[in-house]
Amino acid sequence: MRVLEMQGAALPAYAAQLNQLLRQCIAAGASIGFIAPLSDDKAAAFWANIHQSVQSGERRMALALDDDGRVLGTVQLVLDMPQNGQHRAEIAKLMVTPDARRRGIARSLMQWAEDVCRAEQRSLIVLDTRTGDAAEPLYLSLGFQLAGIIPAYAMSDAGTLDSTSIMFKQLLRG
Repeated sequence: MRVLEMQGAALPAYAAQLNQLLRQCIAAGASIGFIAPLSDDKAAAFWANIHQSVQSGERRMALALDDDGRVLGTVQLVLDMPQNGQHRAEIAKLMVTPDARRRGIARSLMQWAEDVCRAEQRSLIVLDTRTGDAAEPLYLSLGFQLAGIIPAYAMSDAGTLDSTSIMFKQLLRG
């Protein structure tokens, strides 16, 4: 497995695989902004917006690929912050295909994001995750701290309102 940063021009070559990854993660219950089932059109529109954001430099994105070039996972790092927030970045849409989980892929993608933050002189990373999801202990093991929990934050496929955990990690003091 290798982690590869996606440049804007390269992203469309992975569009079909990214659509599939997004649909698989949502079907497996991921709380990443969509309700199952996700149509091909909505998935394609989402990635088209991400493509524009990567091209403009608002965010960076990496893919985890197997030896055959199959997309195993992805993460985005939002760098476009307000003027008083230029010291921070936000993790968005960490996804690993269900059949490749528990192999260190998410951890490798998060390490890439941390490395980018350091290179961009960002001293704070923030993220949110559904409270109680499998990702929460991963983030804690990576040194993230729980800032708080917002109740009834996002609707689940079952129609319930789930809480979200807001987390942060300080990389550099200053």
